[in-house]
Amino acid sequence: MPFTVVRFNLVDPRGTPESLSERYRAALAMAAYADEHGVDTVQTEEHHGVADNWLPSPFAFAGAVFGATRRIAVTVSAIIGPLHDPLRLAEEIAVLDLLSGGRLVTVAGIGYRPEEYEERGVDWGRRGKLQDLLLETLLRAWSGEPFTYQGRTVRVTPRPFTRPHPLLLVGGSSKAAARRAARLGLPFFPSAHLPELEAYYRERCAEYGTEGWTMMPARETPLLHVSEDPDRCWARYGEHFLHEARTYASWQSKDIRSAVRSTATTTRELRAEGVYRIVTPDECVALGLESLVLHPLCGGMPVDEAWRSLRLFGEDVLPRLGA
Repeated sequence: MPFTVVRFNLVDPRGTPESLSERYRAALAMAAYADEHGVDTVQTEEHHGVADNWLPSPFAFAGAVFGATRRIAVTVSAIIGPLHDPLRLAEEIAVLDLLSGGRLVTVAGIGYRPEEYEERGVDWGRRGKLQDLLLETLLRAWSGEPFTYQGRTVRVTPRPFTRPHPLLLVGGSSKAAARRAARLGLPFFPSAHLPELEAYYRERCAEYGTEGWTMMPARETPLLHVSEDPDRCWARYGEHFLHEARTYASWQSKDIRSAVRSTATTTRELRAEGVYRIVTPDECVALGLESLVLHPLCGGMPVDEAWRSLRLFGEDVLPRLGA
């Protein structure tokens, strides 16, 4: 049985407040549907100041999802750690962990868009030190005991539900990120299939005397859309997948390694590349992948088409996978 994911970043390039409200409410209804049909996790993420309305508040969205569901996890993959106040973030995650009964998974990365740091008045050059401060503070804060933070005694309450603390992973594609995770004894979430980096992380865990594990994307991790007629769907909706692919490409330098990396400039190139795939239910079942990531609202996809994809996944694909 593959691990199943329904991903939402709530992008809408031409969105109005009214259409965005409809999209957000549809995403919550889709999360509830995914919960009822056995999907393992809702995945969401964080970006700021993006013209196409990319979700900037993943924890607010996660809280709404928890209120609409009973068992599904929410994976925030990833937050931009240095942009967050450590004490406030510790409180927010603790409350969400309590509300959900331990269903929140947080991946903390440092991001790759200097403009997000500039907009928030955060020094891009200090991002590594700020990430260290954030992670160290979270782990101390969740003990519920007083501790010294920047020269003053503080205490974060309430304590989270999960022991010893809510699931927190360090994300990234660099040796610095792997070292940081190993030093703190936290799991590591490489941003792509990077077995050499996983090996480096394990070596550093042995060096620091810590224990850890990796949650690494498989070699193939396409973003999926399910349709009974993929040719028609590509012709009619391919622009939405291309929009997201081109947006990601514009952010990623040659040094960035990502499971979602496309060089396509046309929908034809995008389809041939395979990073985004529109598949029939039979094709989806036959993929044989370790994880299936459905992206129903990709790139401003119309809500009715997103529902068609999700229902095919829930009612035709998942039962055959044993969900």
